[in-house]
Amino acid sequence: MKQITFILIIILSSTISAQSIFEASRNGDLDKIKALYALDNNSINTADNKGFTPLILSAYNNQPKVVAFLLEKGVAVDAKDISGNTALMGVCFKGSITIVKILIENGAGVNMQNYNGATALIYASTFGHTEIVQYLLVNNADKNFTDNRGNTALKHAVMQDNTAIITLLDK
Repeated sequence: MKQITFILIIILSSTISAQSIFEASRNGDLDKIKALYALDNNSINTADNKGFTPLILSAYNNQPKVVAFLLEKGVAVDAKDISGNTALMGVCFKGSITIVKILIENGAGVNMQNYNGATALIYASTFGHTEIVQYLLVNNADKNFTDNRGNTALKHAVMQDNTAIITLLDK
């Protein structure tokens, strides 16, 4: 009976820790993430049922200190969610140049494609993040990739009538 109780406690505590790291990543609770990491250093590479890792969640929710900590501890920078999106793709959708720079400086793949063929550059172009588009291009983002509908980042910028991004991509 004691073994069963012990096993249940371990299972419950690991479930609580996993849920806690996701919540802390969304909210930027760096102290909680550090504490959870101290208990289980693999917790930073866990994924929820949508494939979201602490890095993907913290990048998407504009938590640069958490992103930096996770990368410092060796998190998988190019982990993908169930749609094939990486942290870099998520932040290019949302628009934080600070986090884009942190991710790229730590080896994020600028030309990775999700399961629909979209890249970080396509997301940044679609959502009008001119500074991010420029930074991605300087860091060797390939503007010739197409998504599953055959659209390049330039085509997405044209559809959005974003002349600044069209100018960057039409060189």
